[in-house]
Amino acid sequence: MVRIASTVSPKSEGFRANREGMLDLLGQMEAIEGRTRAASERSRARFEKRHQLLPRDRVALLLDPGRPFIELSKLAGYGLDHADLETSVLGGGVIAGIGYVSGVRCVINASDSGIAAGALQPMGLDKQLRAQEIALENRLPYVQLVESAGANLMDYRVEDFVRGGNLFRNLARMSAAGLPVVTITHGSSTAGGAYQTGLSDYIIMVRGRTRAFLAGPPLLKAATGEVATEEELGGAEMHTGISGLGDFLAEDDREALGLARSIMANIDWNGAGEVDRAFDEPAYDREELLGLMPMDHRQPVDMKEVIARVVDGSDFVEFGARYGAATVCGNAKIAGWPIGIITNNGPIDPNGAAKATHFIQACCQAGTPILYLNNTTGFLVGRSYEEAGSIKHGAKMIQAVTNATVPQFTIYCGASFGAGNYGMCGRGFHPRFCFSWPNAKTAVMGGEQAAGTMAVVQEMRAERLGEAVDRVKLDALKARIVENFNRQMDAFHTSARLLDDGVIDPRDTRDLMIELMQIAREAEARQPNAMQFAVARP
Repeated sequence: MVRIASTVSPKSEGFRANREGMLDLLGQMEAIEGRTRAASERSRARFEKRHQLLPRDRVALLLDPGRPFIELSKLAGYGLDHADLETSVLGGGVIAGIGYVSGVRCVINASDSGIAAGALQPMGLDKQLRAQEIALENRLPYVQLVESAGANLMDYRVEDFVRGGNLFRNLARMSAAGLPVVTITHGSSTAGGAYQTGLSDYIIMVRGRTRAFLAGPPLLKAATGEVATEEELGGAEMHTGISGLGDFLAEDDREALGLARSIMANIDWNGAGEVDRAFDEPAYDREELLGLMPMDHRQPVDMKEVIARVVDGSDFVEFGARYGAATVCGNAKIAGWPIGIITNNGPIDPNGAAKATHFIQACCQAGTPILYLNNTTGFLVGRSYEEAGSIKHGAKMIQAVTNATVPQFTIYCGASFGAGNYGMCGRGFHPRFCFSWPNAKTAVMGGEQAAGTMAVVQEMRAERLGEAVDRVKLDALKARIVENFNRQMDAFHTSARLLDDGVIDPRDTRDLMIELMQIAREAEARQPNAMQFAVARP
């Protein structure tokens, strides 16, 4: 291995400016995320009066203390609830993530019932579907903490109702695939949402709090004229004692969470165990990741400086360094495990695309997972590049990314523009996991490029018609295009729409990759007891 010789000066003015810019973005992110926690926290008195735990307290008690928890899609719905960005509450009404329950790594999906009684917020459905997709793809058990008022009938949309069927379909698929679904129904699980409880393999209910029914008292009276209380229709005692829907009856939230942990402890889950491998920490301080990336994506960056602060010993064997040099490929290790890395020191040219294709195929041959560190404004354009086969070689790279047989991970570190997003395994190509740094930008092209392109089109049109170009209108058009592109390309905007799995602190990149690589290894080794049917309720 060859250690990267860093040329970064942490005391330089540019480094300090970059660091301050990154810290400012992180501060913005923490403030935005803090709104959701604060909104839920305001319900504490009401929950305590009912002898209940707040949703985040439930998650904390469910998880093994001191073990990693990867919270997913924390910015989901940011700015999509028709509120001002300064007051927007994000998270989609759901707390989702990957963590350990009694030593078993699981996907956790918890209703954030401290906010609007757990009613789904914008993007909440998509956030849950993404959590289920992760469980299915990585062969992880699925633990649900359910307490939801269900759909918001005031903002009813038929497309959400129809697409919502995927939630229940996925629960049946997980059960049939041999992935246990464990559910604590802390409160309401009503109407179609009752199947969120019913399609589980193990169901825990809480005396006096659980409510599971297809029609609650108001709808029942409106539809049939029958009058019944919530407890009679769908209480924990009825379901555990009469209907058989519930498997376990808990006296309160704490006991219910203890039961869930006991269930997971007693499931014979033969995942790949932790492997003890000797390795060196990076030779450079992870704190320095804050100062490497300029806030202006047009400024050049040597991405090997990023690699040097993520991989073991800062050792990196670069593949084809002199061929398509702006496309950086090479081998390293993270926590002792081999990883192929592809990143960008500029746009992708035909040689770089051909090299990346070769490298991806070599990784597949060796069974080495691939990490894509996105930082490209796209593929180079121009007559010489077209003649060199830019489309042909770019297509080969995209084919290799699409059909790779090893786990692929994507982190947006800088720009990810145009077809470069595709060639670098953007979200549309279904990397195993996809995260962003706060400064990341994703777009079909830069705003200035888009504005310039439209200006040329307008000028050519005017010339063709023999008209004079209205420069005032043209400048206004360009300004509008730039504003529209710039507004949509930042990481907060894209993460709010679940175009990644969350925005992370750059300093956490190595620790996150250690966990994600372990998740993927366990998935490859695991052999669940798949069946032709899901576990049926008695």
